[in-house]
Amino acid sequence: MNLEFMQGALPLYASALLLTLRISLLGIVLSLVLGLLCSLVLYQRERERSRALWGLGKLVCVYIEFSRNTPLLIQLFFLYYALPKLGLMLSNEECAVIGLTFLGGGYMAESFRSGLEGVSRVQFELGLSIGLKPLQLVRFVIFPQALALAVPALGANCIFLIKETSVVSIVALPDLMSVAKELIGMYYNTLEALFLLVLCYLLLLVPVSFLLTLLERKLRYAEFGI
Repeated sequence: MNLEFMQGALPLYASALLLTLRISLLGIVLSLVLGLLCSLVLYQRERERSRALWGLGKLVCVYIEFSRNTPLLIQLFFLYYALPKLGLMLSNEECAVIGLTFLGGGYMAESFRSGLEGVSRVQFELGLSIGLKPLQLVRFVIFPQALALAVPALGANCIFLIKETSVVSIVALPDLMSVAKELIGMYYNTLEALFLLVLCYLLLLVPVSFLLTLLERKLRYAEFGI
């Protein structure tokens, strides 16, 4: 192990780590919002049976299937190389965030929906019987329980999206993977570059995994007392 090389490469990895963290946070937050909205559309469609919700629900289903069954790499290629042909120019960082959001939204929607469907229908009927409006019922009764049920899947999706940032180098972003590949190509210190790459991802993912575990336990204790 060339410690001198590793010491000199640390600033590059630190800068790439911050970029990866920023892209990951933006992608995760936006995908959570998108996934929640999609899951609520599907949840309400099953209960109201209106024509407008049925059509919107079909669009949501198509989006979920498309986002989950196409690789992020292909999505990034389309955003970065195909959209300019249509007159829409996006920066490389915007492409990365939009790609992560598009991919993650489908997974988050399914996680939220499984949590919503895991809440007993009795809860819905009891809420209506005490005079709660549908929106109040979802906000104060259904959603807190659904969130506690969905947290494990949501946490796994968050970690999945962070790891998926390893392909954003395809849109010329100096992320962790890009830095590692450049150092290997320039200096041929493969072992050292890959060791630092693994170390950076561990520094990024282990705290996230720990915090998500604490959040899951806290929510389950608050909702179910377990």
